[in-house]
Amino acid sequence: MSSVADQISGPPLAAEAGALAPSGAQAGAAAIARPATSERELRLDLFRGMALWLIFIDHLPQNLLTWLTIRNYGFSDATEIFIFISGYTASFVYGRAMRDAGFVVATARILRRVWQIYVAHVFLFTIFLAEISYVATRFENPLYTEEMGILDFLKEPDVTIVQALLLRFRPVNMDVLPLYIVLMLFLPLILWLMRRSADLTLALSVLLYAATWEFDLYLSAYPSGFWVFNPFAWQLLFVFGAWCAQGGAQRMSRILASRITLWICIAYLLFAFFVTLTWYLPQLGHLMPKRLEQWMYPISKTDLDVLRFAHFLALAAVTVRFLPKDWPGLKSPWLRPLVLCGQHSLEIFCLGVFLAFAGHFILAEYSGGTGLHFVISISGILIMSAAAWLFSWYKHSADKSGSKAKATGGNADLAGGGA
Repeated sequence: MSSVADQISGPPLAAEAGALAPSGAQAGAAAIARPATSERELRLDLFRGMALWLIFIDHLPQNLLTWLTIRNYGFSDATEIFIFISGYTASFVYGRAMRDAGFVVATARILRRVWQIYVAHVFLFTIFLAEISYVATRFENPLYTEEMGILDFLKEPDVTIVQALLLRFRPVNMDVLPLYIVLMLFLPLILWLMRRSADLTLALSVLLYAATWEFDLYLSAYPSGFWVFNPFAWQLLFVFGAWCAQGGAQRMSRILASRITLWICIAYLLFAFFVTLTWYLPQLGHLMPKRLEQWMYPISKTDLDVLRFAHFLALAAVTVRFLPKDWPGLKSPWLRPLVLCGQHSLEIFCLGVFLAFAGHFILAEYSGGTGLHFVISISGILIMSAAAWLFSWYKHSADKSGSKAKATGGNADLAGGGA
């Protein structure tokens, strides 16, 4: 996933260093500005790790912790966090590689990262199928295969495997990586365009987003239907993140620092909270104007409804205003598990998919009530955190042994997840 920013070090270019120095009103809103290359942007890791935890919890059956995830209090959820950070970090890392090494070398590094993510997806698909098939057979419950969307695989494994390799067949909860693979494939073109005009690139992205809604553009899935996350629509959030990393955040700094912007964002978040409240408390439904309901619904997640996009923007604007990059709490040991998970997002995401089905199976086979739900949720988070700590320990050990090789190597490859 977004582990394209694993380690960024080294001096910035002269022009880049100038762009990194906010002044005046910009200093108060440099919250989502390009991170300094001399130190890691821990906020990105923190919120990426938080998104991983939220995705894992949301993939479990309803329990106490699921009521703590952001999807219950507004229009957007952890997916928006994930894709935005993916675009931001990918643009920052590989944009710098494109400036330093050229288009061809940067493209080769991006494609290598795409291959790594694709291999991870295939591996996840294989193990996930084995996990579901074993549980369904061992406990003589074929409903697992139908519920997790692998019934077609059991009927026609030869055809389904080919479709899976083409990213057209995916079991439940395996839709994020294919989306990211497609977005990363177009990253070289996005960065090439942004070097010429970042604003024009964002405008073209908005135009494609509008065309997606107007002409119903989508990618078909196997055996029927379409992709759960439509790349033609979700590219807007990815490109917006890339635009922020390429100087867009600085150009928005005055707007972000405005009190008017803050109150507009807060008002919209409160409005979204009230609307979602009517979903869980039908007795409040009469307070919603019918014309407003007709205009709003359905709020499509597949095509990244504009209400979801606006909700994420409001959340981001409020968050970065009150969480500066130098906040001491970012280095707190209490937040360390979240940061570590964010630093190893690809591995932790794959692990989270396995753990979500394991938790789903335990809850289906054993009735433990709210207590068991809570134990499974916390256990999954602890396992993910322990795995992230192990990956971090191994990475630091490998960095020490390979420090000489790294001294002559490029930083972009490390940021892409592997040297």
